[in-house]
Amino acid sequence: MHPKAPRQPARPWRRRARGARLAFCLWLAGETTAAAAETITSARYTDPTNRYAHGVLGDDIEYGTLELTVSNTSPQRLFIQPVYKRSVITIKLPLNRVFEDLAPRLADIDLDGSNEVIVVESSVHTGAQLAIYDARGEKIAATPHIGTRFRWLAPIGAADLDGDGLVEIAYIDRPHLAKTLRIWRFQDGALTEIATLPGLTNHRIGEDFITGGIRDCGAGPELVIASADWQNIVSVRYDEDWMSETLGRFSPTAMNQAMACDL
Repeated sequence: MHPKAPRQPARPWRRRARGARLAFCLWLAGETTAAAAETITSARYTDPTNRYAHGVLGDDIEYGTLELTVSNTSPQRLFIQPVYKRSVITIKLPLNRVFEDLAPRLADIDLDGSNEVIVVESSVHTGAQLAIYDARGEKIAATPHIGTRFRWLAPIGAADLDGDGLVEIAYIDRPHLAKTLRIWRFQDGALTEIATLPGLTNHRIGEDFITGGIRDCGAGPELVIASADWQNIVSVRYDEDWMSETLGRFSPTAMNQAMACDL
């Protein structure tokens, strides 16, 4: 029996971007009804497997299935309470892929007021990619696979990082090897890479957590991660261009302070 890493349950991913809020339309014409709205309310990985024994997260257990709990809200006629329905959707990967991840991440990527889910999906031949699934269980966008077996990426977060009204997703490409920050913009149903910064990381082999994330201390969102040698805490933000700044010497305590805007 292989030990299982204490990976965390899914929760909405911290982000600054503000999307349209889900609202119920109360039409003046009593016979009119509004379309149903679906959103992902929770997500988890199931079907643990050791068919892809990379072990980067502290064990050789990954997951074969993504399970989405979806809320379907059907607004009814004027003054009548809306009807709430819940359903569970499962996305089962073929045997040559796994979810090589800590937990699914919920975020409103297209800013329509409903959540999508962000995952790390790995191929036994071409390594990891970042992928986005919608409430129907369909993969709506993904980055290319890294290209080689046992190569991984560590997500940082999703937000409107450059103030353009669109959501960007940031991750570290191969945090133990390439140590490269990559930022992708979601627009028109696709992900486009918009920035690459070398010399940064957010994960060490064997750890069952990812270090840092996104903070907003009042001047807009910043990525908070570590220098490639783990000596310093580094912030990356957009101010007419992508800029990095050393916040202080790295330690777990200092990283917590940085994420709390105390550093």
